[in-house]
Amino acid sequence: MSTMIFEVYDALKDAGATEDKARKAAEALAAYENRFNKVESDLNLLKWMVGFNLALSAGILLKMYA
Repeated sequence: MSTMIFEVYDALKDAGATEDKARKAAEALAAYENRFNKVESDLNLLKWMVGFNLALSAGILLKMYA
């Protein structure tokens, strides 16, 4: 069984959707939320990698020309 966002499920039920359709829609949104969280964590790692690379490059350039 997949993860489901209960707030979305309840909202869809209140809006008149059938139980099966509301459940599937809430599960689909939860899957997208998990994908966005993974992309966000990968982006944070890449930011740290770029920052480290810039600092290392600046340190090498300062060492060479100073």
